[in-house]
Amino acid sequence: MSHLDWPFFDDRHRALAAELQAWADAQIGDAHGADVDAECRALVRQLGAGGWLRHAVGGTAWGGAAEAIDTRAICLLRETLARRSGLADFAFAMQGLGSGAISLAGSDEQKAAYLPRVARGEAIAAFALSEPDAGSDVAAMACAARAEGDHYVLNGEKTWISNGGIADFYVVFARSGEAPGARGVSAFIVDAGTPGFEIAQRIDVIAPHPLAQLRFGNCRIPVGQRIGAAGEGFKIAMRTLDVFRTSVAAAALGFARRALDEGLRRATTRRMFNGVLADFQLTQAKLAQMATTIDSAALLTYRAAWQRDRGGNVTREAAMAKLVATEGAQQVIDAAVQLWGGLGVVSEQPVERLYREIRALRIYEGATEVQQLIIARELLRDAAPRGA
Repeated sequence: MSHLDWPFFDDRHRALAAELQAWADAQIGDAHGADVDAECRALVRQLGAGGWLRHAVGGTAWGGAAEAIDTRAICLLRETLARRSGLADFAFAMQGLGSGAISLAGSDEQKAAYLPRVARGEAIAAFALSEPDAGSDVAAMACAARAEGDHYVLNGEKTWISNGGIADFYVVFARSGEAPGARGVSAFIVDAGTPGFEIAQRIDVIAPHPLAQLRFGNCRIPVGQRIGAAGEGFKIAMRTLDVFRTSVAAAALGFARRALDEGLRRATTRRMFNGVLADFQLTQAKLAQMATTIDSAALLTYRAAWQRDRGGNVTREAAMAKLVATEGAQQVIDAAVQLWGGLGVVSEQPVERLYREIRALRIYEGATEVQQLIIARELLRDAAPRGA
């Protein structure tokens, strides 16, 4: 935990990380049960009862730990939880991402109705942006919201929706038609059980967590469930992702640190050729590369978090952090599996679980290739001649 001494952090961040580490070691189990839905619900309640979900919500009046979401706190929480349990990290992160649009742009009535329950772990949130033909190209979404008196009527589908099937409410982005492209998208809160809204199918992935495809068929919701002004949904979605994208890098850090822990444990205890695995220079080189990769990613991650908390624009910095941390964690975890040899691919061994957990992080909230495009776009914009 020596990175907590870096100047990116205040004393409150150091205290928060230490407190959570002790709590997670005592409260969060290592293995996952067969019923992932039930376990996820239980983790949300547990995180709420422990007071940790308060950090995922903005506004003390609505149960949040501070007036604005503290990016460094979110990152430290995700790193610590991911190091312990991928599903615990998921449960925490989705409470923040799923309710983030309400924290950032919701009315006082919406905040009062949803955020305190999210912070207490009494309501599970979901963020519904992606569609079968609109993932990275969000502006291509087809799910439509037609204004009809004092209601909107939603029609269309969403997919790859985390917490799909167990969420109590969904923040849904749909084309409302105020203008072409991204300027004609609005954000809505849709409660589970609303007529015309259904879970079309559940989706199984290599690192199990609640995931589903949603379907809206003439689903009527009151105008009061729209978040922000009509046509501002795309901006709200991007603001929400800006808050939480850096925290994806932090989760990858947590996975990578656990992989290094496991790699060191194996290297220093595996007896072979009258010594241990760590005696070999090839092993030492691998461990050195793992540690260097982790520190490189951590510096980028917490630079982006610190810069955002200071009010800076972090589009490029967050993209760099996510790119380097997720790709680096994949390399570190793969190296840990190699150090464990045959045991590394045995189901439910720690490094085998990590190998499955990390893969999705290189895709969701902007795939690696999208992060590269964002970084290049920002560089080219800054390099353009003035007035061009």
